[in-house]
Amino acid sequence: MAGCCAKTEKSGAAPATNGTAKVNGGPGSGDKTFAAVSDYYSEVLKSSKDLKTGACTAGGAPPPRIREILSTVPDEVKDKFYGCGAPLPLGIEGLHVLDLGSGSGRDCYVCSALVGEEGSVTGVDMTDSQNEVARRHAESFTQSMGHSRCNMKFVTGHIEFLDRANIADDSVDLVISNCVVNLSPDKPRVIQEAFRVLRPGGELHFSDVYASRRVPAHVQRDEVLLSTLLLQGWHLTSQWSRVCMKFITRRLPAMLI
Repeated sequence: MAGCCAKTEKSGAAPATNGTAKVNGGPGSGDKTFAAVSDYYSEVLKSSKDLKTGACTAGGAPPPRIREILSTVPDEVKDKFYGCGAPLPLGIEGLHVLDLGSGSGRDCYVCSALVGEEGSVTGVDMTDSQNEVARRHAESFTQSMGHSRCNMKFVTGHIEFLDRANIADDSVDLVISNCVVNLSPDKPRVIQEAFRVLRPGGELHFSDVYASRRVPAHVQRDEVLLSTLLLQGWHLTSQWSRVCMKFITRRLPAMLI
């Protein structure tokens, strides 16, 4: 898991309601990468039992409070969860959270409970079927948490194009992502967009799959690995660090004002 942060005061709350907005545009529908990933996660997989590799697994159990909330998340949401960790910080009451590649919404549901009624959670995912699952239980779950309004919404869009998903500059306090950035064919743009939408002092937390050495070309061309890990382009831990630091450095002047 990697995190980036620089603290300033948090601005006021803005309500979020459960929505069904769909973003038009984005990468072409014929793009091999997006098509392969979308097909795998929307058509091939029906539950986590159908995963073709054991790569997307967590290294350990999440904290007790996270496990407590997970026990209340609807089974359908958990069954269609394909992440590899729990990039879910505690102590985020009242914050505005954005989940990149939110899938069935499992982490959004946990964050909904953690941020409370004054906070909000937005999930962005490119697969309609996963968003449908996430939306289906949002109202009933937030009611069970004692919220007077639904503080979750799920948007169909690409995490490389958050502007087309109507995610404004400096609009969120926390960006999370769970085993999804590795699937993007343009990872630097994902990180750039994350820092664009983060307020000064905001944080990026993501759990993902990394490589300690370069992956052979024949492995990169494997169709299953293409859909589950997307071992293309830069994926080394050193490359992740360099790209994150580049965008942190760009934001420093604004953070110091």
